[in-house]
This record gives sequence, C-alpha cells and structure tokens, in this order.
Amino acid sequence: MSEPSAPEEITVRMHGGDLAVLRWPAPDAPLAVLLHGITSNALTWGHVAPALAGEFEVLAPDLRGRAGSAGLPGPYGIERHAEDVAALLRTAGEGRRTVLVGHSMGGFVATMATTGIARDLVHGLVLVDGGAQFPAPAGADADTMTAALLGPWLERLELTFPDLAAVRAFWAADPAVGPWVDDPVVAAFLERDVVPVDGGLRSACVAEAVRLDGADMLTNERVVEATSNLPIPATLLWAERGTQDQTPGFYDEARLERLGLTRAGIATRRVPDTNHESILWARQGVAEIAAAVRASSG
Repeated sequence: MSEPSAPEEITVRMHGGDLAVLRWPAPDAPLAVLLHGITSNALTWGHVAPALAGEFEVLAPDLRGRAGSAGLPGPYGIERHAEDVAALLRTAGEGRRTVLVGHSMGGFVATMATTGIARDLVHGLVLVDGGAQFPAPAGADADTMTAALLGPWLERLELTFPDLAAVRAFWAADPAVGPWVDDPVVAAFLERDVVPVDGGLRSACVAEAVRLDGADMLTNERVVEATSNLPIPATLLWAERGTQDQTPGFYDEARLERLGLTRAGIATRRVPDTNHESILWARQGVAEIAAAVRASSG
C-alpha cells in the first residue's frame, strides 16, 4: 500500500458555527471517526490516522471549544459533543459503515453518541483509555475532580508562553508527554494547541468548555452509565499508567471487573508499557487501536 497523504482540513457546519475536521479521504471506504480528549485536539491522532488511512476514510474533529473549533460557542457538555458527532456523521458518513473511536473524554462522547442521537449511524465502537467511569474521590466536587484528573493539562490553560520553545519546554517536563516531545507528530499536536495572544502563545482551549465538560464526564449519570446501554459490542483498550505516568492509571483488571463491562458487551484489553497519552503514539498502542478498528468495522 502506498504511503497515505497528509490530511486535508475541512469545516462542517454545526449549531453556532463551523467544526474543524482533519480528513484523510477514501471515498469508497468505511469511515473511522476519531474523537480526542478533554484539552486535546485532532492531531493527537497523528500516528493512528495514517495507520488506518486508505482502508478507512478517517475524520478527526477538533471538538467544540478546542483548537480549530475554539470559536464554536456553548452550551458545552458531553451531550452537545455527541450532537456535533451525529451532525458530522450525517454530513460525511450517511450510508457508510462507521466506527467511532474515542480517547479519554472522547470515549464518553462516543458512548453518548452511540447510545443516543447517533445510535443508527454507528456500527463499531473503540474506546481508548476512556468512556468507562473514571475513579473519583468520594465527596469531591466536580472542579476538584477535574483538576486532579488533568493536572498540568488544566494548569497550562492559564499560562502564556513567549514562543514555541517555551511550549516545548513545558511539555518536556511532563512525565507522560516529555519522552515524546521530539516526535514530529507529537510536536505538531502540541503546536496545534496554541494560538497567538498578548505577544505570546496560549492554549486555544476554552477554559469554560473544559470545566463544564469535565463536570459532565465525571458526574452526569447519563454519561457515566452510557456503557451499560450500548446497542453494539465495543472494545476498551486501556493504558497501564495514567496522565502523570503513574501506576495504576484510570483502569486496571480489578476496577474493570467492578464496572461490569464484560456483561455490557465491552471487551477490554491492556496495552502494555503505555500511559494515558502515549497509548495514542507508541507503536504498540497504534497497532492495537488500528486492529480494534478493523475488527469493529465488519
């Protein structure tokens, strides 16, 4: 197979404006739609998308309030993202076999879309270290839980960097991302996150969107319980380590057993030697995701 071409960037009209979408075109192929995490953007899929391109038409949107879609207004929340995904599928995927793939918060968006507004449009579902209930400290409010969950990913939203070298230095110090900052694909992902402001660079993520989406992801019962009502089988690929490269990450065998995912028709598989971020970039993570998408498209 020839090397896949670089993506084109398109926009799809949504309520309130345009959703930015990276597209690896393959008009006669099934569709794979890749949904990123809470403060991420479409280029986090920069290793996964080329592994699928050609076999699938790949769409990776910047979700509402992030990167190229930062101008899309609220209201925010997981169900609003699910509405946006359904609109994207109706525009680009009607009549095509479609696999939704969601990382972290994107997994919760994917399950909400699949159980609700896009129920008849989705034929396969792959969750990547997300989509099943995250651990949360008892009694903590939603903002505290979101801060604990995101750490530096949330802190950076308040920072202004003088230049891209400072952005890179910030991420080089992060235990999960740091080993990857010299990877050209990851570097492009980190660059897509920032926009010029006040003589420097700042994350394009809308802080209010992150706050409301985080609360929704952690405390909205419809979101948390969506995995119990899936109309199709799904696969959850989980990382051994978390957002700060700590062990355990969001999931382990005992937690997954307590969540009862097998009874809900969700197969779970550990991706060794990955953390919450590198599961999208490491060779073994990319291979597992691509294999799960292929298996889910049949």
